[in-house]
Amino acid sequence: MHVVIMGCGRVGSALAQTLEQQGHTVAVIDQDPTAFRRLGSGFSGRRVTGVGFDQDTLREAGIEEAGAFAAVSSGDNSNIIAARVAREMFGVENVAARIYDPRRAEVYQRLGIPTVATVRWTADQMLRRLLPSGAEPLWRDPTGGVQLAEVPASEAWVGHRISKLQEETGVRVAFLTRLGEAMLPTSSTVLQEGDLVHVMMRADEVEKVEAAFSAGPEEAAH
Repeated sequence: MHVVIMGCGRVGSALAQTLEQQGHTVAVIDQDPTAFRRLGSGFSGRRVTGVGFDQDTLREAGIEEAGAFAAVSSGDNSNIIAARVAREMFGVENVAARIYDPRRAEVYQRLGIPTVATVRWTADQMLRRLLPSGAEPLWRDPTGGVQLAEVPASEAWVGHRISKLQEETGVRVAFLTRLGEAMLPTSSTVLQEGDLVHVMMRADEVEKVEAAFSAGPEEAAH
């Protein structure tokens, strides 16, 4: 897939290098030509100097054949304008914009522009490390009704199948982290000591789910 990235800062350059390593073609847009130094000599994609929401600049970067567009410059307004141009004028299917203001990010999310709110993401990451006992959400749907979170499970669940955990707590286990590696569980997967459980659940049932995970299978069933 061809991917166009607006912004060659730390995030944009890292994203470009990762995508290229995965076999995608990449074009990076930045107003400052010296910013392309971050890409390194091994980067073989396009380097386009210009404004990321300018249609001619986007065309030079290959937006017309792009399957994805990422706006990760340092300006909220530039990012959201570029994301809208990519989606609405060029019909790019996968579009995302980095937004520093979390309140603004929520508005654009509801308008159908996927956003990454930098401040909120960083705060959530810190909370998950400072308060590991809580189910801090990793992701919320735009309505706020469903969320993905890591929920600590009592040792009483060790040795029981994921299917039993789901049935008795009413969640859907999205994935496990086992020995530092993410894995997709099957109905026969058994929870092991040290597993981190990531679940999809309703936002209004977080306390209920946390209690069931903490109580163990016998109590959760009641």
